Amino acid sequence: MSMGLGALTDVIGPERVVGIPVGEVTALAYDSRRVEPGTLFFAVPGVHVDGHDFAHVAVESGAIGLVVEHELPDASVPQLVVDRSRRALADVADAWFGRPSEKLAVIGITGTDGKTTTSFLAVELLRAGGRTPGMVGTVAVDIGDERTPNHDRNTTPESLELQELLARMVEAGNECVVMEATSHGLALERTRNCRFDVGVVTSVTSEHLEFHGSVESYRAAKARLVEEAPLAILNADDDAFTFFRSRARQRVLTYGIDTDADLRATDLVADADGTRFRLVGPDWSGPISLPMPGRFNVSNALAALAIAHVEGVAWEVAASALASAAGVPGRMERIRAGQPFAVVVDYAHTADSLAKVLRTLRPVTRGRLIAVFGSAGERDSTKRPAMGRAAAELADLVIVTDEDPRLEDSRVINEAIAGGARAAGATDASLAVIDDRREAINHAIGLAREGDVVLLAGKGHEASIFYGREKRPWDDRVVARQALAAAGWRTT
Repeated sequence: MSMGLGALTDVIGPERVVGIPVGEVTALAYDSRRVEPGTLFFAVPGVHVDGHDFAHVAVESGAIGLVVEHELPDASVPQLVVDRSRRALADVADAWFGRPSEKLAVIGITGTDGKTTTSFLAVELLRAGGRTPGMVGTVAVDIGDERTPNHDRNTTPESLELQELLARMVEAGNECVVMEATSHGLALERTRNCRFDVGVVTSVTSEHLEFHGSVESYRAAKARLVEEAPLAILNADDDAFTFFRSRARQRVLTYGIDTDADLRATDLVADADGTRFRLVGPDWSGPISLPMPGRFNVSNALAALAIAHVEGVAWEVAASALASAAGVPGRMERIRAGQPFAVVVDYAHTADSLAKVLRTLRPVTRGRLIAVFGSAGERDSTKRPAMGRAAAELADLVIVTDEDPRLEDSRVINEAIAGGARAAGATDASLAVIDDRREAINHAIGLAREGDVVLLAGKGHEASIFYGREKRPWDDRVVARQALAAAGWRTT
């Protein structure tokens, strides 16, 4: 694949051009380590590094031109000076891959919690209805009919990778795509030119304030999705509903449990394995069986049903598919080794999501509810005491431990969580701080007795943990099985 540098200059529309933009561009890159001869290099400012500092490396590796936010005096190749190099990258990536979103029905899902489960359910319902959806999300990427685990911590990839994924979906025969759109992805314009047809909002609380600065800025970033999409599917039960309703561009379809919505769940009957309810829709009403526990998963299922409906899937088909829906990796995932107590792994990593999971587990816990969790370093620090409070109020035993400390001191992070727990009444008898996550899990499983439930929260499906800048292999599910085996319980 190649395009003339002059043609790409027209796509970008730079404020200023330094040098004469001639030659054939054969590759795009924003990472200097991926530059090869013929590459157009985008100098993108980041949180920890600035691409401008590596432009000379890109030139030495054969870059044919640079897209920069300020002129670099010693560069020996043409420079396209723009206001935002990240935006220019999104525009060029879209053109480079043939504007793939124009050939797909693009369904974006945003929210603090619920994005991944809603995406997985929506894909299953769409497939049941004869559609061929792709998927881009936290846990996996679907292209054609193949699912590949997503090992990148970016739920929404950078625009260059995202447009390439969409192009591969078009080539593989996908006719629509279900995409998780994070606040970072929207604010940093990774989703620019994705041309959303449907924008879905799940549950929005408070998260990533270390990046956005305020709840208002966080919500505004997420609102970009419904401002762009001609159809918004909104959670009428959510505290932020009125805000997102006011920002919706055109048509709005609502769903809810507690409110009068277009799609509503009534007569809920829950047990340890799932929930039965009656769906009341605009033109259909009938029973639904959801094989996932938790009221919050009923909300996620309603969002998925709404997506299937607007994409033309019959209600009866969607209801049948929902009854046999597979679980989502790392979301309320049971670890079974024949033990007389439950071990549950979940991705809950905010105070709100942790509280929802604990409330879901409480009615099915005959013994004690034991919560093991932490909070990520270099992320929103305001949520740490709140997570401690939620756990102390809803669990019987709280074990605070590491969760991706990164460059922060994990002892400081964990003490902030523990402080919140103590403020909510936790004592030395009900609270432990064990920094090492493996030791914490071993301790929890060693404490567990018949009828207890052990919740391992925060990591979910993730296969790594960060200490400093080091990415170490890690999987709560694997460690839990090892702990169970060490305690004498083995999967048969």
